[in-house]
Amino acid sequence: MRGQGWLVLAALILAGLACNFPVGSAAPVVTPTMPGETRTAPPAATHTPAPAISFTATATSINWPPPHFGSPGPTPVTAVPSPMPLLSNPDSVTFLLIGSDRRTSTVRTDTLILANYQPEYRMVTLISVPRDLYVYIPGWTMQRINAAYQHGVGNAGLYPEGGLQLLKDTIRYNLGIEVDYAALVGFDGFINIVDALGGVDVPVACAYTDWHILDPQGDAEDEDNWALYTVGPGLVYMDGDLALWYARSRLKSSDFDRGRRQQELLRALFGQALQFNTLGRLPDLYREFRGAVETDIGLEDLLPLSQAAPGVGLAQIRSVYINGDVVQGWRTPQNAAVLIPNQAKLYALLQRALGVPDAEEQAHTAAYVEVWNASGQPDWGELAVTRLQYGGFAAGAGNNERGQVSRSVIEVLSETVNIEEAQALAGLLGLRAEALVHVPAPGYASGYRLVLGADYNPCFNPAKIDR
Repeated sequence: MRGQGWLVLAALILAGLACNFPVGSAAPVVTPTMPGETRTAPPAATHTPAPAISFTATATSINWPPPHFGSPGPTPVTAVPSPMPLLSNPDSVTFLLIGSDRRTSTVRTDTLILANYQPEYRMVTLISVPRDLYVYIPGWTMQRINAAYQHGVGNAGLYPEGGLQLLKDTIRYNLGIEVDYAALVGFDGFINIVDALGGVDVPVACAYTDWHILDPQGDAEDEDNWALYTVGPGLVYMDGDLALWYARSRLKSSDFDRGRRQQELLRALFGQALQFNTLGRLPDLYREFRGAVETDIGLEDLLPLSQAAPGVGLAQIRSVYINGDVVQGWRTPQNAAVLIPNQAKLYALLQRALGVPDAEEQAHTAAYVEVWNASGQPDWGELAVTRLQYGGFAAGAGNNERGQVSRSVIEVLSETVNIEEAQALAGLLGLRAEALVHVPAPGYASGYRLVLGADYNPCFNPAKIDR
């Protein structure tokens, strides 16, 4: 199944070209103080011991097979953790989508998204890895994960296959995930790629506000060249420039939230590629943008996508985030802010993320939810569909036959009621159990109709959805 199954997920590689960019050409190297903003000075260089719970010291030699797994070089400031047990299912395929911030001769891989595909279940899992995750880089030392690629590039004698291979090995060692294919994209071609795809409609469930540069060619340190900009809630059309801003902004948020928005864009691009048969343009797109991408995926591997990709729906894409639930902040003796993983919690998270879907998850995917937007807000139907898909429910917009209503209801259409599933659906939507109404309809073995009222709150956090 490896020969054909991973091709479905390769569509995400193409979509990933347009969202994995932490910094665009319009981003300042030095962040100015914005009007009305008080900036706190960085703390003095102090050092506190690393949290002992997160690391298990190992012998000097890691004893991984050559050529890419050697003994640590410079003495690390924390103990080197033991290798994470291998988690990847041998029948699954994993891609690494990399967004790089290239400045002079330095390449920082500040955006890392793992995409794992299980062909037997047509299940995709996206895992956002924070750039500041403090890990063991094989053959070197403890360092941020975004330094692995550059170290591999700069030490070709030790790593003949270069930065991509060292980054793959770093992920295997610290996350227990075997990466099969990788694609790295710098930010230079970002806007052109998104625009070549016709832009993208992004369902922004919660309004997002951040500083936006007014003139990309102007002075990035000039306060008057910046203004606050807000998108959503609603279905927001983004051209390349706006998508770049949405994917990279973090002045008023965080790296964790940026990972959420990058996955949001990735899912939207994948759905749009399926809807408008963008996959049929893969040869032309590949040739046009091949020079902007470093990848070990060939065009001959991408061609069958138009036949394979429709087998995965958005409800079959899990979104997982390595965030504050499994890491904690720490400052190194050099005063670098890093994120130290709690290995037990991280292992449990990844084990769930890469596990096969259980009976409950498969049942949710099979239970279709028709959404009627009777809220009076034009885009809330699309936002509710997206929310349901994050939770693993197949969903689509239906024709509203109720007009505007004040209260949201979930109509259970099947003759028998699966109480646990119905309650899970209500919880996913932020509705009380009283919103459930049994309205049996002939021919419905499992199905629901969601009628959105004016009381519906479209804002939700995908990281809080447990599936």
